[in-house]
Amino acid sequence: MKIFDATFNNFINDTFHLSAEQRGRLEFPRELPGFLVAVFAGVFFFMNEVRLAALALAVLAVGNIGIGLVGRDYWTMIAFMFLYSAGMHLFGPLRGAIVLAASQPHERGTRLGQVGGMQVAAGIAGAAVVWLGWKHLHMSYTTLFVVSGGLALAGALVMLGMRPVERHPGARPKLVVKRKYALFYLLSVLFGARKQIFITFGPWVLIKVFGQSPSTFGLLSVIASVIGSWMLPQLGRWIDRLGERAILMAEAALLVWVCISYGYAERFAGAWALYVVCATLVLDELLFAVGMARTTYMDKIAETKADLTASLSLSVSIDHAVSMTVPALGGWLWVRYGYPVVFLAGAVIALANLAAASRVRVARSTDLRGGEAPSAT
Repeated sequence: MKIFDATFNNFINDTFHLSAEQRGRLEFPRELPGFLVAVFAGVFFFMNEVRLAALALAVLAVGNIGIGLVGRDYWTMIAFMFLYSAGMHLFGPLRGAIVLAASQPHERGTRLGQVGGMQVAAGIAGAAVVWLGWKHLHMSYTTLFVVSGGLALAGALVMLGMRPVERHPGARPKLVVKRKYALFYLLSVLFGARKQIFITFGPWVLIKVFGQSPSTFGLLSVIASVIGSWMLPQLGRWIDRLGERAILMAEAALLVWVCISYGYAERFAGAWALYVVCATLVLDELLFAVGMARTTYMDKIAETKADLTASLSLSVSIDHAVSMTVPALGGWLWVRYGYPVVFLAGAVIALANLAAASRVRVARSTDLRGGEAPSAT
């Protein structure tokens, strides 16, 4: 996925020459599968998480390869982008649920961090392929997308060879909506708005304002991945030791700075503005790892094990309900008032996130397999 993520924004800019407003509208079909992920999880409720994860990676691979081979037509690109996005968004919550099911209650944050560290190590390799392949080997977009899709297919085969952690105890709930989880849902809404700053408009600043190529994004991803290979396991330990509230509040405070840096680096950094924005992109990418704190928070407040996967999938749908609409508004603001206004709005969202994170209350250790968990306030 790292190869695709580091390449896609440049691909659509170079191929279709989109404005910021058009780029924002493109997020609706790209994020729609994320909104539908709870539906997808419900349709395949009879499959255990490992097999469903393999299916998700296979769908992701088809979308990736399709964009590479026939994605120069705009509507064809959107169709394969939809498939890629469907696989990616379904795989995300499944990965966390699989790790949690295989972990002891007191070490779940640590295990998520360790798996995240391995994911980051793989991301280093993917980002290096983009950086070296584009700059020195002169790889085309087609080659990069096909390589990315092939690696995803290999991942699907690995998942098929895995034994489920435990036999599926019965039908997974198709939908879980409980008042007890309201704060978790709110955090998901705010995350949906926040993540578009990184996915859509952060890279667009480097492309449109500073004229950077895919090799720049590959290099920045390598840097972020190297730092993340150390940071993610540490972050898991910090969650276990400090608790989710402290980690989520720290993330929100840093996001305020991220937004200010994206929007106003040209004004306060002068000739160093490009380097400041590049460093901001790296920090922004690293902060995505804090999502594991939301996962462990849900793990601790869930009433039963059966709620976990369904709730994580629902959280993806909730944040994508926001993700489908925020980019269009952000693109409109960019075109009419300039890009700094987009990030000023992002800083307001980050402050709201800080207020919500301050209300997180959980016990430090909860065995979800026992069926009971403390409520959040």
